[in-house]
Amino acid sequence: MLNAYVAATPEVYPDIEPVTASIAYDLSKLRSLKADDLEAVTEFLARRPVHTVVMSSFIADNGIESELNRGVFYGYFDEKCELEGVALIGHSTLIEARSDRSLRAFALKARQSRIPINLIMSDDDVAERFFELYAIGTMTPRLKCTELLFQTDFPFPVQRCDWQIREARPEDLDQVARAQAEVAFIESGIDPMSRDREGFMKRCARRIEQGRVFVVFDGDRLVFKADIIAEASDVIYLEGVYVAPGFRGRGIGATCLAEVCRRLLGRAMYVCLLSNVEAKHAHRSFANAGLRNTGKCTTLFV
Repeated sequence: MLNAYVAATPEVYPDIEPVTASIAYDLSKLRSLKADDLEAVTEFLARRPVHTVVMSSFIADNGIESELNRGVFYGYFDEKCELEGVALIGHSTLIEARSDRSLRAFALKARQSRIPINLIMSDDDVAERFFELYAIGTMTPRLKCTELLFQTDFPFPVQRCDWQIREARPEDLDQVARAQAEVAFIESGIDPMSRDREGFMKRCARRIEQGRVFVVFDGDRLVFKADIIAEASDVIYLEGVYVAPGFRGRGIGATCLAEVCRRLLGRAMYVCLLSNVEAKHAHRSFANAGLRNTGKCTTLFV
């Protein structure tokens, strides 16, 4: 599951320097973002649409100021009052930092957050650098994972799919939530049904209401599931790709995922997802579905 992101890399933004023993923060250029900032924030995030799709989707769905974001959007501005970084800091912490000073400022603001950070993710090693700034030696990550970024766009190979794929309905909630909880437990070692069943069920129900869960049933049994975790104008981000035991190893996941991607490419330029680097069988399935590995991310579970 994708809950927090640090989307910045030294390769893309060379002015981000390695962490040093002396850490100086400047919060004078950091402030919470308001509805009046929407145009500037949208333009800023659109420069890297694949990496910022989750933040863009949150803003499109909920607005910049909303309790549904489960946090507060902040902006870091340069001397010309232009955005140098954007972050959603709270339960889900998503960061697009395009300079060392903005990354450091967001780390300090994250340390002041009333809501604990549960997960940090980034391109390459930026998550670990952000964690050093955030934790300053007072804690260590509970779990570190490397995940591969898979992506597809046109031209896309059309495959025959004999399964009926549809959007999930409210009456599917129980099976959809259980499948999503299984995927989350495999990725993080935490069962969200046990940790916060009510909140988890509400989030799953809302995603179904938004038409963002695709399912295949064999009779009354869930066979396949894939969720849209985020959608922006150019990019759709999938998660929770699931095939039920007893149906695995038969190519069902690949053909169903390919059909989902084909449909979604009718409304976005790119469809992408993340997968743990150790999940070799899933990677083969994604490749068979027409997705290709275009990068990697580091995920820290705190």
